[in-house]
Amino acid sequence: MDKRHRISLQIDVTKNRNVTEQGPKIVNTLIQRETIAAIATAIVPQQGSVGIVRLSGATAVTIAQQLFRSAGTWESHRILYGYITDPDTQQTVDEALLLLMKTPRSYTREDVVEFHCHGGIIAVQQVLQLCIAQGARLAEPGEFTLRAFLNGRLDLTQAEGIADLVGAQSPQAAQAALAGIQGKLTHVIRHCRSRCLDVLAEVEARIDFADDLPPLDEETVQQQLDEILADVANILSTAHQGELLRAGLKVAIVGQPNVGKSSLLNAWSRCDRAIVTPLPGTTRDLVESQLVVGGIPVQVLDTAGIRDAIDQVEQMGIERSQTAAQGADIVLLTVDGTIGWSATEAMLYRDIKHKPHIIVLNKVDLGPPIALPPADVSADVPIVETAAAQGKGIDALEKAILTLVQTENVTAANTALAINQRQASALTRAHSALKQVNATLKAEMPLDFWTIDLRDAIRALGEVTGEEMTESMLDEIFSRFCIGK
Repeated sequence: MDKRHRISLQIDVTKNRNVTEQGPKIVNTLIQRETIAAIATAIVPQQGSVGIVRLSGATAVTIAQQLFRSAGTWESHRILYGYITDPDTQQTVDEALLLLMKTPRSYTREDVVEFHCHGGIIAVQQVLQLCIAQGARLAEPGEFTLRAFLNGRLDLTQAEGIADLVGAQSPQAAQAALAGIQGKLTHVIRHCRSRCLDVLAEVEARIDFADDLPPLDEETVQQQLDEILADVANILSTAHQGELLRAGLKVAIVGQPNVGKSSLLNAWSRCDRAIVTPLPGTTRDLVESQLVVGGIPVQVLDTAGIRDAIDQVEQMGIERSQTAAQGADIVLLTVDGTIGWSATEAMLYRDIKHKPHIIVLNKVDLGPPIALPPADVSADVPIVETAAAQGKGIDALEKAILTLVQTENVTAANTALAINQRQASALTRAHSALKQVNATLKAEMPLDFWTIDLRDAIRALGEVTGEEMTESMLDEIFSRFCIGK
């Protein structure tokens, strides 16, 4: 089959989306429409009451009928009760439920069958192997969602929202992902792209039919471009929030031994994550806790106290502490408020002052804290007083962290738009192209020059929703999905 025929097939299947690169993975998926199968639920030994095996494709129903024995009627969007049986040995593999969803009313807009089996490992793996033995192929990561996209059920922002929802680490991140699935970002982007297309049509009409149309109203065009630029800039402003919701923050607690680092971690996480004793060097390895601060997932690392180690094990812990501090997004330099700033704190501060950091003055419940020398610490460095053993000062610490990352409390009310890095990159190119159109307009250059940058902006906006796409872009997006989604 020649390349021209393959392109024609792709454009037809993907609802006139513009596919600019070809390759075997997507072409095979589109032309052959193999039936794919995968385990669609997390499989943990001796845990999980239900496991789902999902089939999608032209022969999904045929394969299911070969494996599933039921006295019920096979109707779309109905649940059947029965037994999964090996057709070669007639041995019953599992007692299960079957859910049939006929095209186009399914996740992929293909025939989809789901076996709801008993959980664990053995049952679902046996069912999956039976599906493959009957002609299905093991699905690649994200292939079910890829088919939903190629069949026009989802656009790229909705597909990415699904991945974000699966990986959400906080309720706020889940709300932002759900907003993407519901098409809130799609609506805004397509509106901007539509207005760009309107401007392009007006400009090209003046180029092709200059003698038959009145002159272009440049003032109106300028106003339209300014409005589109403002909308794109507004969407771009959510990139930082989106990154925080998805990736979260890594926070390292560092300091000398016995300054209260482990007590701080325990008070913050509201559980005894780290062992606390009066003996220096108790913490010898990294202790981790997962928290949510203002809707942002936070990974907190309690590190070994940094000092001249007395044995090799403690020295290894100190080296890990130093590595953790360098790899953290924020460093909490913890100081014993009853002792104050010393040469050791000054040394630690020199190592971490190039990173976002907060000084935590701990043990303030034991007496007035000793002031920090202004020569050692910049005046704008946030200083938080805590009494970790009493669980005090945690709210102030969280507020300081949120201020440091320049964000407000992320609530469901303001997570309607939270773009990811890929979307931000495309929107940045669209914004630059639109600014160049403005510059071209003000320089009174010929209309032909306007169209170049307008087309670049339209193309970049189309990449966000998938109306403009390449195979490499699709591979990159869907390879991050889990198998079975």
